[in-house]
Amino acid sequence: MTYAETVDWLFAQLPNYQLQGGSAYKPGLANIKQLLTLTGNPEKGLRFFHVAGTNGKGSVSNMLASIMQENGYKTGLFTSPHLHDFRERIRVNGEMISEKFVIGFVAAYKDAWAAINPSFFEITTVMALEAFRQNDCDICVIETGLGGRLDSTNIIVPEVAIITNIGLDHTAFLGNTLEEIAFEKAGIIKENVPVVIGEWNERTQPAFQKAAREKKAELILAEKAIGYETDLAGSFQQKNLSTVLTTVKTLQKNGWQLDDVKIRTGLLNVAKNTGFRARFQKLQNHPDLIIDAAHNEDGVRVFLNEISNLKWDTLHLIYGAANDKDIRSIFKLLPANATYYFTEFNSKRTTKKIVFQELAAEFGLHAMFFENSADALNAARKSAGSTDLIAAFGSFYLVQEYL
Repeated sequence: MTYAETVDWLFAQLPNYQLQGGSAYKPGLANIKQLLTLTGNPEKGLRFFHVAGTNGKGSVSNMLASIMQENGYKTGLFTSPHLHDFRERIRVNGEMISEKFVIGFVAAYKDAWAAINPSFFEITTVMALEAFRQNDCDICVIETGLGGRLDSTNIIVPEVAIITNIGLDHTAFLGNTLEEIAFEKAGIIKENVPVVIGEWNERTQPAFQKAAREKKAELILAEKAIGYETDLAGSFQQKNLSTVLTTVKTLQKNGWQLDDVKIRTGLLNVAKNTGFRARFQKLQNHPDLIIDAAHNEDGVRVFLNEISNLKWDTLHLIYGAANDKDIRSIFKLLPANATYYFTEFNSKRTTKKIVFQELAAEFGLHAMFFENSADALNAARKSAGSTDLIAAFGSFYLVQEYL
């Protein structure tokens, strides 16, 4: 098979959350353990950082990877979802794995997978670990998919675990309260492995404290970062920066050789070093166009707060959402003084125009409605003056189409 045919096969044959949503979610570690055994346990001999959380885990993972690269460590990076190319999920020193590797890996194991019936994410996790083994990575930064305790990535034993924050997302799988979700995220805490907590509150801290106590793990609260900057835009990145620098300090204490100048260089070159995109990313000027993959309540609240701190005459907001999101909670956050362009995107998981129409009427928003994202953006560009701001947010599918 060609690379395109191989990726099409992966999407078609395996349950895939990015395309199908909840029906593709397979919690539990039984499948991943079988897959690892089949592949010769590529996780053995590798060293890891494990990153979980509701929001910020992508930013934290990419910052850490950039810092490690600048310090001379060959760094594997596993994140999700991808925007354009499947290989964006698996990088070594910022470079995507080769098409040849993907083709060969699938060809070697696809017949054996039939007896296991794994999910797309389970296969991708094992593929990443094998790629990192073959590339002799010094350190691998692993971002969880959903949750933590039953996530496919939770078969690793890291040098440090990181939990960025806890918010209400994926409640159908992780629980309906912050306490329940914190319990799932705390599942990545391992025996005698330090864990850095990015944000602390009264409702989530008992789950972290209990897990750390049971695992004899040092529990470390992120300290405010002072005097450090990153190339990732948005003041909200300061919280992620604090989480990263507290993690770095923990690593240094445990014997990792990390130079301060190279730490700073890594933070200022995250996008260049790792290819990280779609977080408060500006695509054009006059009018400014910003995209952000904020898709849950906490993420959208932070995004809108960031928008409110910018200078603009009129605000034009483009929004598209997956149909498994609690978009009513999003609508409650939307400012009244904006023009809205609610849009579907090219996926079976898109929220339909009729849903947006009903909610916009209920909340009294000045809005237009579109069946494809290109029409929504064209309408916003046509309406916006040079000193206005166009901001597109919501599903990764939406920002993918704009990128």
